[in-house]
Amino acid sequence: MAEDLNLDWANLSFGYRPTDYNVRCTYKNGKWGEIEISSEETITLHIAATALHYGQEAFEGLKAYRCKDGHIRIFRPEENAARLQSTCRGILMPELPTEKFVEMVKKAVLLNERFVPPYESGATLYVRPVLFGTSAQVGVHPASEYLFIIFVTPVGPYFKGGFATNKYVIARDHDRSAPLGTGIYKVGGNYAASLAANKWAHDLGYACEFYLDAKEKKYIDECGAANFFGIKNNTYVTPLSTSILPSITNKSLMQLAEDLGLKVERRPIPEEELETFEEAGACGTAAVISPIAEIDDPEIGKKYVISKDGKPGPVSEKLYKKLIAIQYGEEADIHNWVTIVK
Repeated sequence: MAEDLNLDWANLSFGYRPTDYNVRCTYKNGKWGEIEISSEETITLHIAATALHYGQEAFEGLKAYRCKDGHIRIFRPEENAARLQSTCRGILMPELPTEKFVEMVKKAVLLNERFVPPYESGATLYVRPVLFGTSAQVGVHPASEYLFIIFVTPVGPYFKGGFATNKYVIARDHDRSAPLGTGIYKVGGNYAASLAANKWAHDLGYACEFYLDAKEKKYIDECGAANFFGIKNNTYVTPLSTSILPSITNKSLMQLAEDLGLKVERRPIPEEELETFEEAGACGTAAVISPIAEIDDPEIGKKYVISKDGKPGPVSEKLYKKLIAIQYGEEADIHNWVTIVK
């Protein structure tokens, strides 16, 4: 059991820790092979692998939760499978069938069941699927062979303060992705493109960087590696953009907002509209919701103070608690989002 590991679950950071097993599947000769179980943390990779030279790589992130009733629940793995398939189409990798993806997620979680943090510890088991081209290729062409791996690791909250407001800063000198580029796909290159801006933001004392659209620098794009949403006039507003990764958390929050009687709008959001929001947040698998206290634009000398008292807004808190309750099996799963593995 998780208790046998003697870990300080309540104070885990968000990072990698070794676990017992990972699961793997190889694509070769035009088809996917059998699922394999491995206890190795390393791989042997050809020096000319397309993943290394041409960025043929994609990953996903989801979580498993140990719940009050003793079961372990995984949140919306089919959506992660669908997003990975979309990425595969975008960068010409073979699509892993949804059934195999979900089977491998379940297997990776159950094989490492003792690493699923205890209920109410504040920690979760992070599940990381990763797919990459392994065959040798000099010349910009897709690989012929691929390796898909799922490993897991117990993690604490993404932000140390948990569900608490954070300050963000607009990074006008950086673009995460282009409108018709790979922003809608979960590929490592997008995150490499964000490292410099992220360090700049942290060096200035902010939780994360905030991006405007790359084309006109007029509209809200993403909060670091998370989607943005704003609340005003009983409406949940989130950007519509061809450079934003479609967040499964954001998709879930939009549905929950509708369930709570809010209107939902997906549309371009001009920067100056930030002044009008009663609440705002960054949302994604890692943090779920990180409420936004303030967004600063130092280049134009503008501060958008969204939380006047520095506390999360009531709608954000309600959405956060509702989503967490579904993930932990404490509220009815009316949309069939949760997969129970034990």
